[in-house]
Formats: sequence, C-alpha cells, structure tokens
Amino acid sequence: MAIIINLDVMLARRKMRLNELSERVGITQSNLSILKQGKAKAIKISTLNTICNVLDCQPGDILEYKCDE
Repeated sequence: MAIIINLDVMLARRKMRLNELSERVGITQSNLSILKQGKAKAIKISTLNTICNVLDCQPGDILEYKCDE
C-alpha cells in the first residue's frame, strides 16, 4: 500500500503507549492497533484530528505517501 501509517513513530516520540492513547482518544486499543499496523481500510477525519490533538502533531506526521514504482 502506498500510504504508510507512522503512528508507532509518533507514540515513541511522545513516549506514550497505545493504551494511554486509546484512553485519551476514546478508541479501543484493538482499533488503534489495526491502524498502527497499517491494516485499517479507512480513518475518519475526526479520529485523525483527535489523534493529532493528543499527540500534538500534524496529520502528515502520522500519514505518509510513498509512490510505488
């Protein structure tokens, strides 16, 4: 897939665990884990907004596009 999810990188930079993010965002750990592993098919803009708010980052810090050549 050309979209890379860097949620694990941002969690490490913020020294935050997935369970803490889950509590602060209001999303189950299993759903965040699916997102973190890049297995999610979609993400709501409101969810991305909340994650960015909690992690104090930009959407581009979490989502990365890599062109398949």
